[in-house]
Amino acid sequence: MNNKEYIGELSRRLGYTNKDAARLVTSFIDIAKNELLEGKTLAIQNFGTFKVKKKMERIVTNPSTRQRMLVPPKLMLTYKPGTTLKDKLKKGIPNG
Repeated sequence: MNNKEYIGELSRRLGYTNKDAARLVTSFIDIAKNELLEGKTLAIQNFGTFKVKKKMERIVTNPSTRQRMLVPPKLMLTYKPGTTLKDKLKKGIPNG
């Protein structure tokens, strides 16, 4: 499902226009992005938790040249699915 399909489905389920649903999705994404950029955790009930973690710098070795290189630290977005979602995925996705 792409963004356009998601907005169409959201507008159909909620009875909004596509324009209003698109504004709702854009607002949600902006809020979520800002929270994560501030280092906060974003928990969505029955779906999961998003968190930004810092990966420390490390030394790696190129296997072909045996040259050692320093990989700088970076921020990574992590996702941990919620228990409800995990249970539904374990049971399998129903056909139809």
